[in-house]
Amino acid sequence: MLEFENVSKSFWTGKQRKVILDRASFRVELGRSLGILAPNGTGKTTIIRMMAGLEKPDEGTVRKNCRVSFPLGFMGGVVGKHTARENARFIARLYGLDPDYVEAFSRWLCGIEEYFDMPVGTYSAGMKARFTFSLLLALEFDLYLIDEGMPSTTDVEFNRKAGSLLRERLKSSTVVIVSHQPTIIEKFCRQAAVLRDGRLYMFETLEEAKRMYDYAS
Repeated sequence: MLEFENVSKSFWTGKQRKVILDRASFRVELGRSLGILAPNGTGKTTIIRMMAGLEKPDEGTVRKNCRVSFPLGFMGGVVGKHTARENARFIARLYGLDPDYVEAFSRWLCGIEEYFDMPVGTYSAGMKARFTFSLLLALEFDLYLIDEGMPSTTDVEFNRKAGSLLRERLKSSTVVIVSHQPTIIEKFCRQAAVLRDGRLYMFETLEEAKRMYDYAS
């Protein structure tokens, strides 16, 4: 379970204070994936980062009693001057997993051939996306965090393999996905919420959430 209790978060933009969450309380139960609908610029990424523990709330408590992934596409922890091989083995040790397995899985999935043994800082944006996504799938979590959806790459074979693996993984896992597009959320979730003006409105179904989202848009 992942739980927010009276969580508040805001930022100073230089002109005004932007409220992301205002005393929000909700929980994500394992087995009940949650989609969060929110317009661009309302704090979708910040909420995902708080769920992952990468951002701290100003007030309130975030509780986790399950294995929560880093956000899909997140590059934190990956060191640009190190190779993909070195990064994969470091991440594996960080999560207490077999470095040989994580390296082999990541090498197979991302399919960047000899670049796997070159510094990640030399990669194109697409290669970095493939590598970080391969790390996400090499590690097993109870709850996966997705900001807007799978990173886009131009490699059709990678998209096919990674998409198939993610769908298979989510059969036995839970996902929280934040997006401004209901069509993305409906691929993963039946339960949904709407983020609006710092408040999170929870609904039992995506259809109920869509009605509020469309009405407020």
